[in-house]
Amino acid sequence: MGQRKDIDGSTGVPTFYGSELRWKREEAGLTLQQLVEGSFYGPSHLSEIERGTRRMPAELAEHVDRVLGTDGFFTRRCEDVRRAKRKGYAGYFERVLEAEKFADTIEEWCPTLIPGLLQTDAYARTVMRSAHPLSSDEDVEEKVTARLARARLFEDNHKKPEYWVILSEALLRQPILPPEQNADQWEHIAGLARRHRILPQILPWNCGAHPLMVGTATVMSFPDAPPLVYTEAQYSGDTIDDPALVKLYRKAYDRLRAAALPPKASLALMEKAAEDDRNGKHRD
Repeated sequence: MGQRKDIDGSTGVPTFYGSELRWKREEAGLTLQQLVEGSFYGPSHLSEIERGTRRMPAELAEHVDRVLGTDGFFTRRCEDVRRAKRKGYAGYFERVLEAEKFADTIEEWCPTLIPGLLQTDAYARTVMRSAHPLSSDEDVEEKVTARLARARLFEDNHKKPEYWVILSEALLRQPILPPEQNADQWEHIAGLARRHRILPQILPWNCGAHPLMVGTATVMSFPDAPPLVYTEAQYSGDTIDDPALVKLYRKAYDRLRAAALPPKASLALMEKAAEDDRNGKHRD
């Protein structure tokens, strides 16, 4: 059996909540399995809540309060944890923020912007400022920091998720950053591809009509849960779990992938774009 890992409740609201949950569970002499008995959740889910890495569903919090006799404490405080975990994010993004950490695969299509998981600091800052022109510098900084933190999924010690992204060639032809910063952005994506952490493809600008021409799509699959689809507009987002709709998006994404350039050719295009920006060459 592995050594029990301590939880530092001082690092934030989620870990404080989790450490209190573990303390009350152990005080009651219960194992993880014993505490979740009678609920729809497994011991691994509860363990991740105790470590502060997963949110507490309201129905599980109510179950825990009943079993531990904690007078509604964990039910009352689970919303505090939710707010803390989504700091810097819109409320509608909360479910995706957690889901991507536990996904086996993430397949993304965003025709007008480089997806958040791949953005550099300069790109994220430019996008945030364009969307919120009157926000304070502190508010923009909080949002940028939160977005960049999501990229920890691609750290070398993480083997999941398998991330596949399709990018429109228009992003190469119509950059939103100065040449040097734009080169940094494409080199960042190319670097992730060369490290075998992502599989990017470029959809040619002249490919004609193609699937998913309207809106974004992120398809996520999980080892222990049904797949999800997330779509987003400028100031709103929608998480879809209806099996029939998820199936439609799944098929559309596969057809879009078939219309895109192969990964090797796509990587060459991105590296050429970065090189041109470094050398001050204009791209037609």
